Amino acid sequence: MGPFSIVSRLFLDVGILSWDILLTLSNLVRRKRRIGHVTPQGHPGYGKYWPEYRPPKETDSRCSCPALNAMANHGIIPRSGRNISFVEVGHHIRATYNFSPTFCSFVPRFAARMLKKNYSEDLFDLEELDLHNGIEHDGSLLRLDSALEQTQSTKHTPFIEELLAAATGSDKEDNTVITTKDLSRILGKRRAVARAVNKEFSLSLFHKIFGSANAATLITVFGGRVDDLHNFLHEERLPEGWESHIRQPHGITMMQLNKTILGIELRVREQDWAEAVREAAECHEASV
Repeated sequence: MGPFSIVSRLFLDVGILSWDILLTLSNLVRRKRRIGHVTPQGHPGYGKYWPEYRPPKETDSRCSCPALNAMANHGIIPRSGRNISFVEVGHHIRATYNFSPTFCSFVPRFAARMLKKNYSEDLFDLEELDLHNGIEHDGSLLRLDSALEQTQSTKHTPFIEELLAAATGSDKEDNTVITTKDLSRILGKRRAVARAVNKEFSLSLFHKIFGSANAATLITVFGGRVDDLHNFLHEERLPEGWESHIRQPHGITMMQLNKTILGIELRVREQDWAEAVREAAECHEASV
């Protein structure tokens, strides 16, 4: 990469972040979207009616991100999970989950850089996103480490069940919900156990933050509701009659999402899981 490319990328990133600040300020003063009208008209899911759900075929491409897999399973992006445009996937993420245009520009651009592809012109398959220590990382909330399960689109059901069972909160409608403290606790356990059983374990600060960002979407997008998350995590299906809980007019910005991310990450305590680590290490040794 030449000096000009580096400078132009820097200016682009600064521009997106500056735009994000402006959208954050605008979100504070503008009226929220009405319940039942979060998904924009003309997009799949408008009026809480989602396209038909179809489980993936063996030849379809899927990745470790349930949000992208769910969009493919509903035909919002190609059902095959192949030949997806970086530009278009950003538009669909924005309309489906109500993330801000800054988030939906920055993240696909990051993925394109990670895969050494052109954001504006190239296409990708979902499975390509599981480049280890690119976006995919060890100590996942929902999946075994890649050293233990090479196909990262494979969900680990015991992890999902334990996460849902860990919910301690409730909302105004008395739905059981996962809280940021619940997510911090489970992430601490995941990381501690993975560190003990995976000899190739690695987790940089960047990937810790990214892991907490993934966890944060369960609260911001789904309100932490266990009933909705059960279908979403187990089947990678958008619940019937569902819409995003993000109602800000510009969608949730990166700056606003960071508040939830930090609320999760700063409470993660691997050291609280010494007994679970010992048990997991003994089980792992017995199975090898």
